[in-house]
Amino acid sequence: MKFKIVSDSSSNIFAFPGVSFASVALKINTANAEYVDDENLDVAKMVHELQENKGKSGTSCPNVHDWLQAFDGADRVFAITITSNLSGSYASARQAKAIYEENNPGAKVYVVDSLSTGPEMRLIMERIREWIDEKLPFEQIKEKIQEYQKKTHLLFCLESLTNLARNGRVNPAVAKIAGVLGIRMVGCASEVGTLQLLHKCRGEKKALETMFKEMVTRGFEGGRARIAHCFNPEAAASLKETILAAFPKCDIFIEPATALCSFYAEQGGLLVGFESK
Repeated sequence: MKFKIVSDSSSNIFAFPGVSFASVALKINTANAEYVDDENLDVAKMVHELQENKGKSGTSCPNVHDWLQAFDGADRVFAITITSNLSGSYASARQAKAIYEENNPGAKVYVVDSLSTGPEMRLIMERIREWIDEKLPFEQIKEKIQEYQKKTHLLFCLESLTNLARNGRVNPAVAKIAGVLGIRMVGCASEVGTLQLLHKCRGEKKALETMFKEMVTRGFEGGRARIAHCFNPEAAASLKETILAAFPKCDIFIEPATALCSFYAEQGGLLVGFESK
């Protein structure tokens, strides 16, 4: 029985040692360019070009064929997608599941709507890898994923909301506030997978303090935390230091955001996925 984990590229993961794995690319599109979110993309160049772009920009999700190719060769597949409230990736993966199971009698695919993105997806994937390693049955792992998702969360801190506003994810009037006079927006992925803005903070230091307070308010007690940043390693390191000062045994690490998360988080953006009690 061959198990496999597949995620769309909003997870920021292209290699996932210890288990059979495949990443399915989302794309960022402008009138002049298409950026494929894979390990070959120069994300820094993309972010710079998007900052210069004054026209429309948007994203496109993997199609059914992309997902089918990623599932290939496995008997048991766990597919994790960006929240279905931001992308059609989940819907495409669900269609691919039906086709794959029909074409491969006995195969099973479980598609997980993360209701989130980036670091929270990573947390889910890490747990799935552990349960596969423990040789738990497919159906039991499904149940454990559903329970675990009740304990995972995502917070973000953004300097700019331009791309989110252009794509109808936030109110344009609210987006204009971000970045003005050093305002940072702190928000979360809601329980239904939408973006919820929580605080307007003056300056990065205040925003990071607010993020940590929100983590504790949501039940964080020093479990796993995963931080992703869009070319802001200093802020990521500062948040990590704050977390470790309060919870020295916390399992935590930092990673750069890949294209999709960088498109929405924009330059300076920060995301943190964490477990609650």
